[in-house]
Amino acid sequence: MTTKKTAKKPAKKATKKAAKKSPDVVTVPTRASVTQFINAVENETRRKDAKTILAMMKKITGDKPLMWGPSIIGFGKYHYVYDSGREGDFLLVGFSPRKANMVLYVLGSLDPTDPLLGKLGKFKRGRACLYINKLDDVDPGVLEKIIKKSYDKTKNYWAKRAG
Repeated sequence: MTTKKTAKKPAKKATKKAAKKSPDVVTVPTRASVTQFINAVENETRRKDAKTILAMMKKITGDKPLMWGPSIIGFGKYHYVYDSGREGDFLLVGFSPRKANMVLYVLGSLDPTDPLLGKLGKFKRGRACLYINKLDDVDPGVLEKIIKKSYDKTKNYWAKRAG
């Protein structure tokens, strides 16, 4: 018995157009209920803190909160286009009440040496995220200023890039 061998086709090179499409992006706005999501948070302190941050971000941004993906509550939206051609939409500020801590997406436009961070209280930071265990660990007035500054800077930056 003989088997027919077929040559494999060479892989296509990535193009700018292909780079623009991101079918695996899951952090997109959904129609899921923000209220139901927060009410389902098991940890009572985290749930209470999420309600407080929700009210804080609503007041600061004036935007309606939306679920982004399965676990992020976001406010506002901007469209980004990178030099590579990759583009998409993302929230201006947001948060996620996770099991380990509260994650606030508010540092993307702030300088890592911003003096407000030194006045905030107990937190850890990632590249664009602020991680806090509970709101009692931070100064709420300083947190409001950080959220406002990040929201305004991100909005203005992407508005200028858009033209």
